[in-house]
Formats: sequence, structure tokens, C-alpha cells
Amino acid sequence: MEKQTLPNATLVLVMGILSIVGCCCYGLPGLIFGIVAIVLGVKATKLYKEQPENYSGYGNVQAGKIMGIIGVVLSVLFVIYLIWAISYFGWETLQDQEAMQERMRELMEQ
Repeated sequence: MEKQTLPNATLVLVMGILSIVGCCCYGLPGLIFGIVAIVLGVKATKLYKEQPENYSGYGNVQAGKIMGIIGVVLSVLFVIYLIWAISYFGWETLQDQEAMQERMRELMEQ
């Protein structure tokens, strides 16, 4: 019997890649794509573990899940960094380039 490709194997891989790329866009797209990659990857893994002789493409699922996890972690770290920057510098300072440069000079002098 010919092996079938796991359902959503390519989608899991693409979502995993997008989660790593998306973490640089304020973290939110990376978080969404990463969670989708992990959820779909877990479902595909469960299906593969039930009948491994019937399916191929498990490597794509594993790679996509791993990249999804990395994307979620990077996105969470980026969101934490943004929250810290907003609380430390203030929203007005982050929007005004001259005020931000002045604030950075003050930090360098300390």
C-alpha cells in the first residue's frame, strides 16, 4: 500500500517558519502562527503514531512543531521586551526620537 502524506504536514512547516519570521512584528503574528503550528503538529503526530506505516511527511511535522515552539518563545520574549521598554521609557519617549536619544545619553552617563 502506498503511503499518504500526513494531513497538514506542509501547513505545519509553513506555520512554523512564519512564527519565527512573525516574532519580529511586535510578537503577535509569531505567537499566532506558532500556536497554530503546535496545535496542528500535535494532531498530525497523534495520527502518525496510531499508524506510522500508512503516512509519510512526519519530518515536516516535527520540524514545523519545533519551529512553532521556537517562534512562540521568541514572540513571548519580544512582547516582554516591549512591555519593559514601554514601562521604562514611557510611550511618549518611544514615539519622540529626540527624547529617546536624550534618554539613551542619560543611561550611558550613569
